[in-house]
Amino acid sequence: MIKFIFYGLVVYLIYKLVFEFVIPVGKASKQMREKLQQMQEQQRFQQEQARAQAQAQAKAEPVASSKPASSDKDYIEFEEIKP
Repeated sequence: MIKFIFYGLVVYLIYKLVFEFVIPVGKASKQMREKLQQMQEQQRFQQEQARAQAQAQAKAEPVASSKPASSDKDYIEFEEIKP
């Protein structure tokens, strides 16, 4: 009779351990994995957008750089005025 109660208690404790600890931890780790994958996809998408934008700028830049280089005419001399 005591063995039956002991085995019943052990089975109950194993049941509680599995359904209150192991399964929730498994679900949480699955959610974290999914969230991590989602963040990686977003980062990959942003990198692709940035790369495409940089390529578009690189293609547009040679046209804009055909202007003559700035010279000393752009420099304005000034004197410091002391009160």
